[in-house]
Amino acid sequence: MKQIDCEHLYRDGRYYDLENEDFVDDIPFYLHQIEKYGEPVLELACGTGRITIPIAQKGIQITGLDILDSMLNHAKRKATNKGVNVEWIKADCRDFRLNKKFNLIFSPFNSIAHLHDLESIKACFSCVKEHLMDNGRFIIDFFNPSLNILTRDPTKRYPVKEYPDPDGKGQVVITENNIYDVANQINRVKWYYKIGSQSEEVVEDLNMRIFYPQELDALLYYNGFTIENKYGNYDETPFISASPKQLIVCHKH
Repeated sequence: MKQIDCEHLYRDGRYYDLENEDFVDDIPFYLHQIEKYGEPVLELACGTGRITIPIAQKGIQITGLDILDSMLNHAKRKATNKGVNVEWIKADCRDFRLNKKFNLIFSPFNSIAHLHDLESIKACFSCVKEHLMDNGRFIIDFFNPSLNILTRDPTKRYPVKEYPDPDGKGQVVITENNIYDVANQINRVKWYYKIGSQSEEVVEDLNMRIFYPQELDALLYYNGFTIENKYGNYDETPFISASPKQLIVCHKH
């Protein structure tokens, strides 16, 4: 399996939270799925608990799993400050053994894009099946690939986010460009961080595996899952060509 290559980008959970603080649209979606399918719940690649903690605040039994100490440590501090109980597990989503099964397992916020090869995808799906109750559900959230974005001019910069630096160094301004690696279906994105008055930019790589709609459906089917619903957005509208999201709810064959 190829190594997960995102650790450098996620080395400080504070920055991650500031970059994503405005995004809360997926939380009601997962709460609705939990209402339908029950608990306990396992979130793969939970990061700083952006989704995990609001779910736990509803009294739901949820476990958050992530490979990075930098993200989990920040998540634990946030959970403690909010007085909620979450089981946090440091593990690779491709290789974990929890001695517990779940009614709902979900992989949110495009996190599957960090699995770049077939062996990694198969290993992750195998672990999900081992930890899923017989009547449990597995949910994947991944964007619907846009050719307009994948084929953008790689010499141009595009805005990503602006926010105040958590250490008081001024405003953080993030821009990006990308080159799409067609052969490997990986969008090789570079994020450029300009912090305050610093003259030099910090450059980080974000390599995202692209999954096209029929491909993702087939990967699930041939790894033992039956798709029950495929939504195009968090309001549970059916998936169509123009949908921004691929939200797949499936169960074991």
